[in-house]
Amino acid sequence: MKKLALTSLIAMFAFTGAHAANVIDGNPLYMPKAGHFYSVTDLATHTEGTPYVLGEAFGYGIADKLAVEVSTSMTENRAFDEFAWNDVSLGVAFRALDKGGWKLDLIGEYEAGPNVLGGGLYVHSKALDDNWWFDKDLTGYTWTAGVRGGYVASTWTVAGHALFNYMNSESLNFGDYGMHSWDLGVDAQFVINNKLNLVAGVEYTGITNEKWAYDDMRGGKVKNAGTVDAMFGANFNIDATKYVGAYVFGSLNHQGGTSADEWEWDDGFGMGVKFGIDF
Repeated sequence: MKKLALTSLIAMFAFTGAHAANVIDGNPLYMPKAGHFYSVTDLATHTEGTPYVLGEAFGYGIADKLAVEVSTSMTENRAFDEFAWNDVSLGVAFRALDKGGWKLDLIGEYEAGPNVLGGGLYVHSKALDDNWWFDKDLTGYTWTAGVRGGYVASTWTVAGHALFNYMNSESLNFGDYGMHSWDLGVDAQFVINNKLNLVAGVEYTGITNEKWAYDDMRGGKVKNAGTVDAMFGANFNIDATKYVGAYVFGSLNHQGGTSADEWEWDDGFGMGVKFGIDF
């Protein structure tokens, strides 16, 4: 589950960017201008043995208020004997409100990637001498729709988001036995000067199925399963079109096990670096 939490955090901060004079600097309400491409590359890991995860989000501004994004991530474990291509997604964001500092985006996304048991699009295990490609037991398909909005001031930004997700084992299977979940979060940025800014975010992901087999290996079905992910980081602006950042994160989980009805912090913490560019 740590792999899922790590890749979901990468996705959560994929649309990152503009603030004041900077075109791209880690702001949670970034929207590229018409004709501009952007790229955010992210490398993360965890102190408790989670593999290295490399993520890439590549987007384009179709118009000043409309952008599309393709993102993906790959995983290599610390022994370098197991590799996974985790996911690929296509997203779209439309700025429905842009009045002064107030911003509101409508968001949609389609993703093929890991299901709740882990896995991904492609898995190679040298230890097991085996490969999996779009395995029906390891690949899930998720449709996402929601909103993101907030206020951008001269030195700070606060943004909230609410996203509804539907995952199933087939791309166009919308049966009731699929997984329904909500992502509810708040992200913020504080600009120290034209070179340095701080960012933080917290997101709750809750599964709305009455009971969900979140982790069969640890205790079976869990009522109100979910996670809370928190992140804190700092970004350094190389110039108006490029930045580098570093961050740490942790997760609070309600996934089952011997104390199925309790929330527990994951052991250790995650850390990562990223590079963003607008061109």
